[in-house]
Amino acid sequence: MSLSIKPAADCRYDALSLGEVMLRLDPGEGRIRTTRQFQAWEGGGEYNVTRGLRRVFGLRGTVATAFADNEVGRLVEDFILQGGIDTSLIKWVDFDGIGRNVRNGLNFTERGFGVRGAVGCSDRGLTAASQLQPGDFDWDHIFGDLGVRWMHTGGIFAALSESTAAVTIEAVKKAHEYGTIVSYDLNYRPSLWKTIGGQEKAREVNREIARYVDVMIGNEEDFTASLGFEVEGVDENLTDLEASAFHKMIETAVADFDNFQVVGTTMRGVHSASDNDWGAVAWSRDEGFVESRQRPHMEILDRVGGGDSFASGLIYGLLSGEPIQTCVDLGAAHGALAMTTPGDTSMATEAEVRKLAGGGSARVQR
Repeated sequence: MSLSIKPAADCRYDALSLGEVMLRLDPGEGRIRTTRQFQAWEGGGEYNVTRGLRRVFGLRGTVATAFADNEVGRLVEDFILQGGIDTSLIKWVDFDGIGRNVRNGLNFTERGFGVRGAVGCSDRGLTAASQLQPGDFDWDHIFGDLGVRWMHTGGIFAALSESTAAVTIEAVKKAHEYGTIVSYDLNYRPSLWKTIGGQEKAREVNREIARYVDVMIGNEEDFTASLGFEVEGVDENLTDLEASAFHKMIETAVADFDNFQVVGTTMRGVHSASDNDWGAVAWSRDEGFVESRQRPHMEILDRVGGGDSFASGLIYGLLSGEPIQTCVDLGAAHGALAMTTPGDTSMATEAEVRKLAGGGSARVQR
């Protein structure tokens, strides 16, 4: 594998995520609009990946983010601590008592079932994380003195504001300078980009970030919307034929960005909210294309976080020096298991992931 990963003994952290962590409020089997109670979780597209690396695979993780210093922020911190993630890089911002200047993000999410799709309703205006500025983190100290083997961030954080786009670019440049591997999940969300320049701005920012990325993650919409690569035959319900078309898109991307060492994507066919086809494709510069075991008509409890768990399984395999085939199988298996439990974050164990990746079944364990 062409990735040159720092030895664990030389670094305080195996993985660092840069991104916003929100309080997820989940009505369980009910609807947001009619519920009288919520289950509380933490979640964030970038954070979920390092949380999985720590809690499932036993690696050392930290998160670079910010919170308003109030009871909600401290609740999310408590969730982060329960996940085993180091909190020393969190920026705490004085709260004005109202939320006029700074707030913490809330994410109301219902899981969906059958013909009723999952629904997300985010409340994240004026959040502390969205107001982060270049210079808020001492990257020279973090990457140079403390040491980080792997940094993960993504297009959700980059899209929160013009300043978070600048923070992301600053961070990936510094990580690259100090030899930290950078992974990035494009995670294109039109609603986030529309007030700061739309798709044109998304492509401008993401193409700049992509120049410093070693491992790029994203689905067909992400590559098209965020990086401008369009290939006929790719749609939201990938089949074997369409997967080959997606190969062409990856080939175009890696020709344009010769710094990409690995590219990975999930392949999801949606029959209903609780019945999905699930699999993944990956490419490495050394080993070429591989596909995971395909899982047709996989039953879904909560789809949120499946892609993030794919990313953490893939990254764990890469950090462990596994062949790219093993890496994509670990990622697809971890994503599948994460969608069998509620919440954004994974409740799986490494043993369960490895068993499923190797072809194990759901037979009862005694």
